[in-house]
Amino acid sequence: MKLVKRRPRFYVLLGVAVLVVAALVTVAVIRSFAMVTVSPGQARKQAKGAPVAGQVDCSREKCIALTFDGSPGEPTGKVMDLLAEYRAPATFFLEGRDLHSHPDVVRRIAAEGHAIGDHTWTHPRLTEVPDAQVRDELGRTADAIEELTGRRPTLMRPPEGRTDDRVSAISRELGMAQVLWTVTAQDYATDDTALITRRVLDGAARDGIVLLHPLHEGTVPALPAVLKALSDQGYTFVTVDQLLAPGTAQPGTIYR
Repeated sequence: MKLVKRRPRFYVLLGVAVLVVAALVTVAVIRSFAMVTVSPGQARKQAKGAPVAGQVDCSREKCIALTFDGSPGEPTGKVMDLLAEYRAPATFFLEGRDLHSHPDVVRRIAAEGHAIGDHTWTHPRLTEVPDAQVRDELGRTADAIEELTGRRPTLMRPPEGRTDDRVSAISRELGMAQVLWTVTAQDYATDDTALITRRVLDGAARDGIVLLHPLHEGTVPALPAVLKALSDQGYTFVTVDQLLAPGTAQPGTIYR
């Protein structure tokens, strides 16, 4: 009789234990897909080993990464001419819809040592579109970049920097890290070259990631002054990948 009386209590305790385990698993799953933001310095500290021979060591050098968002059909060639003059590798986050219209520009970006990231196919706010569209926007662009350069991008930049847990999870699924920025010239809101220059220089700092858009009229004219001033201040220009080295960009993680 005693055994019979204990059974209901046993099943209650068992049920509670199952619910607790399920709750813990749910929390772990949610956390695994939550947004994780890491600075370049943290990425380097978390890495094992040291930079490979001949690679810039941004734990020692005063590094900064220039990044350019937009279409290869914009004045990207002029941007690359200026970057070559200052021996400044940069990272180009390209929209996919115009890639095949300007294949030589895309290939030149890769050939001259710049990095290419994914900036979606049509530049939607990824937080406002369905999962299937997020995958299509990023996947189609990645396919086109790989077709033209032979290398699939491992970095993406969400349009307007808009991301969330869902976008982070899909980025992880597609094997791409997210790159935001520490400095924006807000060149989309002004054509004032002097103002664009001042905003970049005022915000520049070691391990900085600078956001610029070649499309806007004031941006390319501001670039010579930006490159000269940063060079004079002792900055070493690197791609985002180089900024993280010896760490590597982890899919889904946000870097800024």
